Amino acid sequence: MTKFINLHTHKFSNLLDVIEVVNQYPWEFDASIPNYSIGIHPWYIDENRLESDLEIIKEKLQLNECLALGECGLDKRIEIPLDLQISVFKKQLEIVKQTNKPIVLHCVAAYVEVITIKREMKIENPMIIHGFSKNEQVAKSLLNNGFYLSFGKYLLRNPDLEKVFTFAPENQVLLETDTIEESIYQVYEKAASIKGISVEEMKTIVFTNFSRIFS
Repeated sequence: MTKFINLHTHKFSNLLDVIEVVNQYPWEFDASIPNYSIGIHPWYIDENRLESDLEIIKEKLQLNECLALGECGLDKRIEIPLDLQISVFKKQLEIVKQTNKPIVLHCVAAYVEVITIKREMKIENPMIIHGFSKNEQVAKSLLNNGFYLSFGKYLLRNPDLEKVFTFAPENQVLLETDTIEESIYQVYEKAASIKGISVEEMKTIVFTNFSRIFS
């Protein structure tokens, strides 16, 4: 049976038919979670803790149950200076480059910077923009630069995003719940109805992408 994939969630629900990538932070790590990503979110950068956070990320990325780096990235709508955010982001990318593990990205109003950093650092690891909510133009430039787009909350909330989801190539999309109350099943139902396909077909598309990205 093909399982549902939840690319990014903040709560572990332990459902038998779902593979969840649970978001973890180095400073509050929970070893009981079977599959997770780990990273320093730009909102929570703490310079006093930075070195130990990076050490923990390095250590966990060696483990099989750690599926990805993240969420990490850039956010231009917060108080933390962009220079500091970029520096912390790049330090995490240097660590993950030693592996073939994907990167789950938080990106707000900094798509140009993220694309530039990917190019400059020659990042080969798959990079996934989680919770994608932007227009077709932004989607196009990310897709053309080899990014994957993960859809969830905004697919349920914003009808304008349906056009972007329809247009995105099937081999570059994933689905997630992030912090919403709705279940991953509801996200799949919505995604399948937008594409005009069955939930089973939607599961196969996402599972195939996930298996390839997280090989």
